Amino acid sequence: MQRTKQHKAPDAILTSDWHLREKTPVCREDDFQKAQWRKVDFVSDLQKKYDCPVIFAGDLFHHWKPSPWLLTKTIEHLPAQFKVIYGNHDLPEHSILLEDKSGVFALKTALALEILPGTHWLGNPKEQISLTIKGRSIIVYHVMTYQGRKPWPGCTDPMSAGLIRKLKANLILTGHNHKPFTETHEGRLLVNPGSLMRQESDQMDFKPRVYLYYADTNTVEPVYLPIEQGVVTRGHIEVKEERDDRINAFISKLETDFEAGLDFKDNLEQFFQTNRVRKIVKELVYKSMES
Repeated sequence: MQRTKQHKAPDAILTSDWHLREKTPVCREDDFQKAQWRKVDFVSDLQKKYDCPVIFAGDLFHHWKPSPWLLTKTIEHLPAQFKVIYGNHDLPEHSILLEDKSGVFALKTALALEILPGTHWLGNPKEQISLTIKGRSIIVYHVMTYQGRKPWPGCTDPMSAGLIRKLKANLILTGHNHKPFTETHEGRLLVNPGSLMRQESDQMDFKPRVYLYYADTNTVEPVYLPIEQGVVTRGHIEVKEERDDRINAFISKLETDFEAGLDFKDNLEQFFQTNRVRKIVKELVYKSMES
């Protein structure tokens, strides 16, 4: 459950799905790198303010093999007491057996973070406790879970209501679904923080957040990250839609303007006449056929 703002310091900061990356998403029209590190610094400042662990539910990087530059920037900006599990984007071939090839493992080796005994991508929680804070058991789990309608037809991933009934920890922190929500059942709490950055065009109105966790009452309080309006666009989608419309119109024209025969050259000539193809184009086509 969520609580109103408290004067007491939280016991942890809950977050997930940062997808740190070098390449700017096609939906962004701002200085994405500046915005990305500003968000990370915001969480780092929270950690310094409250001197508590940051618990992270997977997908630190957008790709398991970040560049040396991205690794260096991450070390420079990452919060202290950063405790993580692997998400699907963090693991080569989505396999925990290949973790030592990943950027997250490199950060562990550099002592920049701690990898929890949580339930990494494609793992089975089996009520495995990742850590305990003030007697509260916590499972950190990278899994697709959701509230309400299925996110896509045929989805077999667990709903949050079923997941919280299955796992008996006091707090279940999940990652993978970029939409934030909380779920409660019999005093237990599930928190899905959502993504840190807006990297898709459908996130134009999304408000990234982290959650402050209070172990004494097993409750959370959302803290919204600063964002700029008007920097997420769907212009690239509109360009693609216009291009697809032109291609579909061209195909429809081919299908309706003439009836194809068995002879390829006859079909070509009929197409040229119907579509008023320039002479130089015809010559190039015929020349390529002869070679």
